[in-house]
Amino acid sequence: MPSRMGEQRCPVSGTGGKACPMGSMAGSRAASRASSRTGPRGCTFSGFAQPGDVRAAFGIPADQDVEEFLRQRERKAINELIYSNVPSMAEIKDLQNAKGVKSLDKLNMDERDLLAVALGAPARQVLLRAEEIGPKTGWRDGYLSTEYGFCPPDTTEAPGALRNSPGRVWMDLCDRMPGCVARGRVRESIAALPIVEGTDNVIPDRALWAALVSLGMLCSIWRYEEKHDGNEGINLSTKTIKLNGVPMCEDLGDEVQGIPLSIGLPYVQICIRMGRTIPHLTFFDQSSYNVDIKDPLSKHPYVGRFDNTTLRWAMFGDSAENAFLKGCADTAASFQHGVDAIAECQEHVMNRNNDGLLRSLVRLKEVLERMPNAFHTISPNDRSGENYVSPPEWVRWAKFSAPLSKRCPATSGLQFPPYLVMDAFLGRVKYDSFLGNEGVHLRAWLPSNLRAFIAAIEYHYQIPAYVKASNDPRLIGVLDGVVEAYTGERGFMGVHRYKVFGLLECAAKTGRTETNGNSGGFDERSWELVHKEFSESMKERLEPFRGNFDTQPHEMRGTFEECRYRCRILSRNYVDADPKRSIAQVTLDIENSGITFAPGDRLAVMPMNSWTECAKVAAALGLDTMLENPVGLDRSWTRFADHMGSVTRTSRHQLTVVDILRKGHLAPLTKDLVMKLHNMLRASSNTVLQILATDEWPVRGSLGDLLQSAVNDTSPRVWDQAFDISGNLSWLADLVPVEVPRTYSISTYSDELLPSTVDLTISRSEYQLCSTFAGNSKIIRHGVSSGFLNPPVNEEMDVQDDEDVLIGVSRPSAFQLPFDETSPVALFAGGSGIAPFRSFWQSRAGHAFGKTILYLGVQSRERFAYEDELRHYVNEGMMEVHTAFSRDTRGLAFDPYTRDLVEKETPPRYIDGLIVEQGQSICDFVMSKKQGGIGGYMYVCGSVGVFDSVMSGIRKAIYNHRSNSMESADAVLNLAFAERRFMLDVFMTPKPLPCNQPTIPLSQLAMHTGHHPNSRLWIGVHGKVYDVTEFGAMHPGGTNIIKSNAGVDCSRSFDLLAHTNNPEVSSLLTKYYIGEMTPKPAYLHSEDLSMLYDLWSQYLRVAVETVVASHFEVGMIMESSNVWFQGDLLNMGGVRRFYHYQSRLLQSGFSALFGAKLQELYLKISFTLANASSSTGPVRLPDVLGIIARAKGSKDALTASNEISQIGQFTANSDAARHHEKGIIAYAQKSVEFDMEFLENIREEACAGMDAFDTIVELEAQSETQRIAALSTFLMQVLDRMANRLEAFYAKLARYSVFRPEMERNPARARWNILKRKVHDGSFFVLTQKTAMSTTKAYDQRTMQKQHPGVDFDMVISQIQMNLDNAPRAMPRKMDLTEQHAARAEPMPNGVPTYEHHHNGSAIQAMSTFMDKNRKAIRRLSKLPQAINLEQLMQSYGTGTLPPSIHGGLPTPPSSRSPSRSPSTSSNARNGGNRRNTASDTQNPTRMRSRRNTATSDSGFSPTPMHLSPAAAMSALMTKMNTRPKAGGNHLPSPPHSAGVNMMAERTRSMQAMSGPRTSTPHSAMTLGTGANTDVVHTRSRSNTGSLRAFRLQASALAGGMNRRGETLVE
Repeated sequence: MPSRMGEQRCPVSGTGGKACPMGSMAGSRAASRASSRTGPRGCTFSGFAQPGDVRAAFGIPADQDVEEFLRQRERKAINELIYSNVPSMAEIKDLQNAKGVKSLDKLNMDERDLLAVALGAPARQVLLRAEEIGPKTGWRDGYLSTEYGFCPPDTTEAPGALRNSPGRVWMDLCDRMPGCVARGRVRESIAALPIVEGTDNVIPDRALWAALVSLGMLCSIWRYEEKHDGNEGINLSTKTIKLNGVPMCEDLGDEVQGIPLSIGLPYVQICIRMGRTIPHLTFFDQSSYNVDIKDPLSKHPYVGRFDNTTLRWAMFGDSAENAFLKGCADTAASFQHGVDAIAECQEHVMNRNNDGLLRSLVRLKEVLERMPNAFHTISPNDRSGENYVSPPEWVRWAKFSAPLSKRCPATSGLQFPPYLVMDAFLGRVKYDSFLGNEGVHLRAWLPSNLRAFIAAIEYHYQIPAYVKASNDPRLIGVLDGVVEAYTGERGFMGVHRYKVFGLLECAAKTGRTETNGNSGGFDERSWELVHKEFSESMKERLEPFRGNFDTQPHEMRGTFEECRYRCRILSRNYVDADPKRSIAQVTLDIENSGITFAPGDRLAVMPMNSWTECAKVAAALGLDTMLENPVGLDRSWTRFADHMGSVTRTSRHQLTVVDILRKGHLAPLTKDLVMKLHNMLRASSNTVLQILATDEWPVRGSLGDLLQSAVNDTSPRVWDQAFDISGNLSWLADLVPVEVPRTYSISTYSDELLPSTVDLTISRSEYQLCSTFAGNSKIIRHGVSSGFLNPPVNEEMDVQDDEDVLIGVSRPSAFQLPFDETSPVALFAGGSGIAPFRSFWQSRAGHAFGKTILYLGVQSRERFAYEDELRHYVNEGMMEVHTAFSRDTRGLAFDPYTRDLVEKETPPRYIDGLIVEQGQSICDFVMSKKQGGIGGYMYVCGSVGVFDSVMSGIRKAIYNHRSNSMESADAVLNLAFAERRFMLDVFMTPKPLPCNQPTIPLSQLAMHTGHHPNSRLWIGVHGKVYDVTEFGAMHPGGTNIIKSNAGVDCSRSFDLLAHTNNPEVSSLLTKYYIGEMTPKPAYLHSEDLSMLYDLWSQYLRVAVETVVASHFEVGMIMESSNVWFQGDLLNMGGVRRFYHYQSRLLQSGFSALFGAKLQELYLKISFTLANASSSTGPVRLPDVLGIIARAKGSKDALTASNEISQIGQFTANSDAARHHEKGIIAYAQKSVEFDMEFLENIREEACAGMDAFDTIVELEAQSETQRIAALSTFLMQVLDRMANRLEAFYAKLARYSVFRPEMERNPARARWNILKRKVHDGSFFVLTQKTAMSTTKAYDQRTMQKQHPGVDFDMVISQIQMNLDNAPRAMPRKMDLTEQHAARAEPMPNGVPTYEHHHNGSAIQAMSTFMDKNRKAIRRLSKLPQAINLEQLMQSYGTGTLPPSIHGGLPTPPSSRSPSRSPSTSSNARNGGNRRNTASDTQNPTRMRSRRNTATSDSGFSPTPMHLSPAAAMSALMTKMNTRPKAGGNHLPSPPHSAGVNMMAERTRSMQAMSGPRTSTPHSAMTLGTGANTDVVHTRSRSNTGSLRAFRLQASALAGGMNRRGETLVE
């Protein structure tokens, strides 16, 4: 057990012979206080500022002023401070001889240093002055103190002073503002305030901060209500609130222009008194200075914790506002002790005290490492209770906090002092990025004390420069840790960046109608743009320490660049009775490295390949005599060489052959590595070909094995050419990639300031060599890293321990012990999963009051690791241990009376059985305190199998003891995850995944978004599909974060979030893997097909994202109890939320689906069709854009818009709304039901179009032109159906109204209110108006449609050109920073959310580029002879006798086949037509939820029972087309039917074509015959490899040599 810090090691008592001020010499009272308040390292002085009775601690007399006593105590003569170590005369003489007499001037201190010594360290002097002046002036210069940092020492002082002044009216209104917002009476309430001036004779100095915050928030809520008055969305009759007789601010500045004088005048006066020349509300005003401390004495680890604060003044009063503002205050408060630590650092630099500087840097590092935990107080997980922040409500706060004018500073997170203080401390020199510029701008508007403190540390005694000049490895290492803790990828800035990414993505998809400062272009989505801006600012911060690097921070995660320290292996020790030492304790020497770590931290280790593996490669390549030869490096190896130079603080390393072999990736064999070798050998090695033909990757073998085999079956000439050893050997660096580090949990806890060693618990992994290399033998190999750190006892000679090993420390924010040491902790470990828990029990032993219980599952007693150590802690009563042995009956049982582990015969069992046995106590751990449990913290460490076993056991335990169903047991468990009390450290060497399974098409992936009850949630990542339904509730961000990427390929997000390089994520993904994603077909020599595929897949993604985004808000709108009411009264917040949601959808007519993206599709498909028919004349096309335009301008659309407009008016007039409460709620719920049904219908259509791209490859076509024409015709009909669905949607929505008196509690009063409204707006008197007769025939959409069955291509071009001319252009980034933030409150054109704006902007640019590129072809196709319609075009292509079913007309895309219903109802199985076999179709049918069968009963379509699949539709199209004659005039025979073809034919025989009201000619039913005059549609089964080439070769053989390449086409 590690020893505690003694007085000899204490930084106070251990220097200069001093005694511990908190020990016995300070009195028993002080000693008891010290024992009750100790820091993380066992001492009050290590970790945070000294609390308690300062007089008792330092022996200050009662009649002496504390500050003055301490100041005088430290005063010494200047000469005593700076000339205590004068060099000897001999040393002076040597200096004189070496550098001359002039150099002796350097023996005397510089005048600036003398001045600093005389006055004190600048940062400390700023602190002392602030503490002296602040309390007397109400902290007008800003809060700054040694103990509380930038937080108020007393959060009740300013509000209490304001309450006792006339300004009480402001805070009273702030107290009741949530009620005013809910009633829609904000502006009336503010206007009723009396005018109270903010001069010093009215408002005392002590009340200034409270007055500043309250007035600033009142002005901001006025601006918010002014911009959101029910006219910001759909608005057919603008009605603004007029406040007669209310004096307004006219000449007090733009910030308060148009704001009532009752708040505008005092706000300007208060701001001037506070030094704000331009009135503005800051981020810390709303958060840090707007919270009250519950218990001022609860100071560990800092006072302003989330659980120790309450939000003083909320404007909206919902949980999201409370969680977000308190979370932001927590983030700033977590830096509380950083201020004093920084001031100490500067003092030590001034005094050249390296030891003191080391202690202060470690203290600062601990503060920074603790700060990311504050981000977890803001959670998008809807189960996280008071920490939950819903994305839509966060959007609303962003609009509320917009600047009052375009010239005042913005409300930005960069206003929080920790950002700017740490930038100055670390010597940041570049501020060129967007966020860098913003930081410089906002720094100028900080309170004076903050600016002075930043200037003091930036311009005087820079710590980084001193550390660099000291050449002290300890200081350099600790400072490097400070840099990583603040701005590293896993540090404060990195965690913040990832937190913002997830929250902003959800928000941008649920109504945030602006990008970051409205500065985003069309090339990136807003959350990705913000992520990029964060990356650029992080690179600027890292540049002084890492140099100029061209990689993004997330690209460094999981790579060698995270290993910035060097160590050596000291020893390998047994931890159990296993003679093979399969698990070992590996001790590393880190003395003087500057490394510090805490329980739960991990160590990244760069492994080295064994000398045996290196010898295999060297021998095969002929490099055995060239091991020390330099190698020409590629980009990645150059980065590695630069990194080594940075770590060793030398110039770039020259890497040699042995460096590449030892530190490169040699095993296992990845596909990329084998393909490189295959290409280098020009496909001449049979062994390499055998490996490439494997059915799983990676292959169990090494590069040495492969080269040793390949050298025997490859021509020497080819081998010598591939591996030329006469040059610079650059091919070696190209072939062998840099190895990646492995991460291991640290298994030790040290209370030393700088630990000298670190322990790892390493389990040696083993695998069997693949048969290609091993033949019939069974050869066991070891993992690269585990075999390096813990080699077999008889192979230790193959590993040299005298080499430096690169390591790095990382802190997983989701695997840390709770701050509260009274919290109970349960540890679940399997095998080597005990590794991190050793540091847990060591750190809690002796001073943690909460329970510590270990549940351990291992194979046998011989594999029980750390048994002696655990027995010691059990005997001391410090913890409990419960064990489960899966292959041993010699069990151990914990005896609570004897405090010992006693022998007990126990049947073999796994850990889940142990958990069920201990079910009562474990249930208490899992259940929160609100549920009657003890709210314990649970940690699981082990393989994926251990994780599954633990979760299964806990579910069974809850079911047995606390719940009546497994569903409720899951709910209890999910709550523990949401409250971040259940933490995981799951590891597993990624197992080889099969690559020969049926693939999953994009259309099938798109249908699994998980937003229906009991539906599945799938995601696609790098060509693989995962079913993450069960993992959703365990995700730290909850299901919303995962759902935001559901149903689509989210590889880009995975890469940006560094999940791709995260082994823990890879392990969990392997558990949820269900199949490979169908790759894009190889459209050889057909750019048009490839272009259409990309375009349609993008549209499908938009359709899926629109469904998911709408579902985010639909759930909240449907929950009337939480959204629609505040108590028993109707809440205007719910009304406003629905108004904004529905306005976004309808105002622009579903812009994401029917805007520029669809226009781009329509343009390019029309161009393709027109181009294909250019030889016969232009084709008449469905008027898709016209149908959409008529639908948006129809009477039904106007009726629906009028209802939404009326709801908008309710948001500012609750008097009218209260008479129609039930009508509003019922209308909202019915509307969102129709919304979701419609959006799912569009997704269904998009999926049908996506299936067509797979089908078109499988169908026989006589030419590529015919294939493209058939596909384009089908896609055009899909677009036509989508447009008609929009019209049907408006027709359904127009049937419902808000005004339904029969539903209300008082129908008579509701009717009377409707009558008053009609009288007021004049509609009541419509019957008294004269009717005018007109000879103009009423507009009839259907008649117009019959008269205009289609449009020419030139009309399509005219429509597109008009839309391009009217489209909003991308706004260049020319606004200043404040203007960009002011744009937060302004909606984008038509209220389009950012992700829709991104898609529409990209489509507009693409259309414009396409029109410019194809201008000549468009001009040619627009001037063709008299047009013929599409049916005539098909007939002109016809050859021979058509099937009777085809004479009636063309087939149509899939149509609806069942009555309309709510999206929440269960759906029937979708008829997939001739879609390819999928993984879930063939292996697990329950995985795939059937597609919804959508309805047409309300759309005006003729009801038809069946429809054709894409395969049948396009096959029929091609039977009607002429083909170019082949040489000899003989037709090739059709290939024989396969089982898949017969099944498809049976399914398509029962389908019929459907007639749509907008098509040019009526469609008749069509079936596929089997006679001589009917072509059979040819398909193929799902390819195991997805290779189109393999299919074609097979089909050619089956068809008797059908080969297209040798055919001669006759014009």
